[in-house]
Amino acid sequence: MSVELPRAGKPEDVGLSSERLQRVRDALARDVDAGIVPGAVVLVARRGQIACLEAVGYRDREAGAAMSTDTVFRIASMTKPFTSVAAMMLAEEGRLILADPVAKYLPEFSGLKVAVNSDDASATTLTSEPCRRPMTVHDLLRHTSGLTYAPLTGPALSQAYIAAGVGNVAHSNAAFVTKLAAMPLAYQPGSTWQYGLSTDVLGCVVEVVGGMALDDFIEQRICRRLGLASTGFAAVDAARAAEPQVDRELGKRPPMLREATVKPNWISGGSALMSTAADYGRFCQMLLNGGVLGDTRLLAPATVALMSADHLPPGVAYGPQMRAMFGALAPVPENAIGFGLGFAVRNAIGGNALPGSPGDYSWSGVSGTYFWIDPREQLIAILMMQAPLQRMRYRYLMRALVYQAVVG
Repeated sequence: MSVELPRAGKPEDVGLSSERLQRVRDALARDVDAGIVPGAVVLVARRGQIACLEAVGYRDREAGAAMSTDTVFRIASMTKPFTSVAAMMLAEEGRLILADPVAKYLPEFSGLKVAVNSDDASATTLTSEPCRRPMTVHDLLRHTSGLTYAPLTGPALSQAYIAAGVGNVAHSNAAFVTKLAAMPLAYQPGSTWQYGLSTDVLGCVVEVVGGMALDDFIEQRICRRLGLASTGFAAVDAARAAEPQVDRELGKRPPMLREATVKPNWISGGSALMSTAADYGRFCQMLLNGGVLGDTRLLAPATVALMSADHLPPGVAYGPQMRAMFGALAPVPENAIGFGLGFAVRNAIGGNALPGSPGDYSWSGVSGTYFWIDPREQLIAILMMQAPLQRMRYRYLMRALVYQAVVG
């Protein structure tokens, strides 16, 4: 099995312009030279072939280490699609049912309560009410579970999360489940799209149903079978790991989700994977192909179609920070974007300032990573960067610069 997708002879062979693709590299190089970002790797593939795989700038600016196409990045929330695929593999085997309550697989989630007015900035104490319906596995996949991240909720619930050590990277997945299940939910299950710890809980479900640790499941059932030799939760050689640059104002690097050279104790299904652009490209091509890459099939075409459809119900509410947090890529009606089972899903060309196609699906990482898959154009685009403070600019920039290069 090859280590990456085949290369196109030239971009024009797959309907892309060499001259226009150069604009992607030029724009990134200008910002590297200006000291705005340290460097990046960009992959653009179309019709099953790589048209662009470019390394720009520095893997580690302070060390003077140049970026290379095999540099390994913290992909942060781009971990979530891997965990979602793992869950759907188990669903295809009849071992996991999406409509089931989460408590069927994680009994700690029985008898959950819901915080009343969790977003109230003036509340100093937590009051709660019973769940109106159980949290389901489907809710975990589409982020309607009622779970949140501590920084994205009001001070009372946020402080409760922090005091309990929810999400402490020193804890195991078992300890994470015990601590989180003791907290009230931020919202009634099914009522609100709120980004949070849903996929981390989904990873714990995968462990229970799959009968092995999440990192082992993803390594054995996904990475090894797809030939993703540089993707995993393990420690990374410092000579291959991308690092954010020192912030000029703060005089230090921005905080990251994990230390690259140390394997985390908490195998976060929502944020802890490391990967390369080429590896992630193979994962995306598997999805674009309808669940298969070469002779290896992970999912059926119908399952990929289900995952990449909009699953947000009519009238769903949104957490108060979601629009600001994701900008033009927020999965809200005014952006013509919804959310499927692990991805944001574009519903229309109009209604959004960024180019795209109906049915394209995507996600990103707080560390600066971003990808999307466009079935209509048979297109994959991946940006690997460790620049958390600048991440929104480059998600927007990638959309504009990649689509302007599609000419055939």
